[in-house]
Amino acid sequence: MKPNMKACGQAMVTAMVNAVLALALMLLVEFAISGTFHMADPYLWAGLLIWLVIFIAQFWRQRHLCRCGAERDGEKKRIQVNLVTRENGG
Repeated sequence: MKPNMKACGQAMVTAMVNAVLALALMLLVEFAISGTFHMADPYLWAGLLIWLVIFIAQFWRQRHLCRCGAERDGEKKRIQVNLVTRENGG
């Protein structure tokens, strides 16, 4: 369960940063076109959709990376245990 929580946290941070940057870019374009910083509802929906898509993709990616890292760490520990027992004559 811990790798899932770690992946969720990292995915949430990545998605939030990207969604905020996308909203800022949309507001900048709105200001360039109309001269006002009017936060329209479609901008909020677009930001939410961007957050959701990036969160799902990053969560899947981070979960895969955490699992591979955990498996790799497990293999290193098994190899170290085997080496220690062989050196001790066991």
